[in-house]
Amino acid sequence: MEVKPSLLPARSPSEPTEARTRAIKRRLLHRVAEAETSHVSIGAGEGGWQPWLPGVSIKVLYERDGLLSYLLRLQAGATLPPHRHPVDEECVVLEGSVRIGANQPLGAGGYHLAHKGTLHTAIGSPGGAIIFLRGAVPQADQEL
Repeated sequence: MEVKPSLLPARSPSEPTEARTRAIKRRLLHRVAEAETSHVSIGAGEGGWQPWLPGVSIKVLYERDGLLSYLLRLQAGATLPPHRHPVDEECVVLEGSVRIGANQPLGAGGYHLAHKGTLHTAIGSPGGAIIFLRGAVPQADQEL
């Protein structure tokens, strides 16, 4: 399809008005501010570990809409009691190892998924571990 030159407006490029320039700058600065708050970074030494269960500390990384990303630090011999999951929960072992029920120990880099509604047997760590979890906010009434 060919556009006839007579249909094209005879306009030369022009400089935007001062008001237009301010509006563009305002929109760009707003987008930059949104981008800066759309990312969350927490350094290894930042944030605080809080006692959670005997021998277990929790460090919350992010929470939204009832889902939580967090770290658990299990001291040697610590155990998490059996519990149910209201949503799928993912776990990655970062340091040490954990034993989930009678399964073989799951070492650093290991991954575990517990589906919604499933009974999670006790999780123990004979030598201590740090694990990353993403799932529902832990509730005492979910323990058995």
